[in-house]
Amino acid sequence: MPEGDRSAGPLLSVSGLVTGYGRAQILEEISLSVGPDEVVSLMGRNGAGKSTTLKAIMGLLPPWSGSVMFQGQQVAGVPSYRIARAGIGYVPEDRRIFPDLTVLENLAVGTRAGLEGAPQWHQTDLFELFPNLAERRTNLGKQLSGGEQQMLSIARTLMGNPRLLLLDEPSEGIAPVIVDQMAKAIKAMKRQGLAILLSEQNLSFARRVSDRVVVIEKGHKVFEGPFTDLDADPQIMKAHLAL
Repeated sequence: MPEGDRSAGPLLSVSGLVTGYGRAQILEEISLSVGPDEVVSLMGRNGAGKSTTLKAIMGLLPPWSGSVMFQGQQVAGVPSYRIARAGIGYVPEDRRIFPDLTVLENLAVGTRAGLEGAPQWHQTDLFELFPNLAERRTNLGKQLSGGEQQMLSIARTLMGNPRLLLLDEPSEGIAPVIVDQMAKAIKAMKRQGLAILLSEQNLSFARRVSDRVVVIEKGHKVFEGPFTDLDADPQIMKAHLAL
């Protein structure tokens, strides 16, 4: 899909997605979409099914039923490595950097040729996006702070030049100053033409970076729309987002 082409429909379209772990069903026919160059936040309390949704989209958890369309192609049930090659990048909540490799080596591991229509990222671009990593480029992954490890996990994924980025809880457990840098980085990624679906509990952070929000509770979607519509329905906020 050409960059910025909205006439062809959503970049990602999830419809009636059902899955779970073992015999325990977690998602109850989740549906959502992400347009080209759009940032969408998937919100809900712990256990709502946010991470499960991202894993199912990425093929790390087999869908029991439903559809996951990416750039007009069905990827539900497709192996995760093929989904990655198709142009979806995934940054898990636990980061999974290589602790005994340097920042530069971690980035080299993630390098892959980009697809047509996807933003192209190079080390110099990523060091501009995350100045902390530029300063610590020769440090081992295990020598970085939690926030810097989160930055490195995102930067390594961007080295694969995805068209869509799945971010699981990018602001969780990091210092406020790093949260600010993360928000600026997500906005910069969007300006470069990257579509992003992020799971998030921090309403303030989500509001800063997102075009739309999807709220789920116990595997059910209870809201989808812009934050102005969410603000107009305080009952949704109280019932599904308030701590």
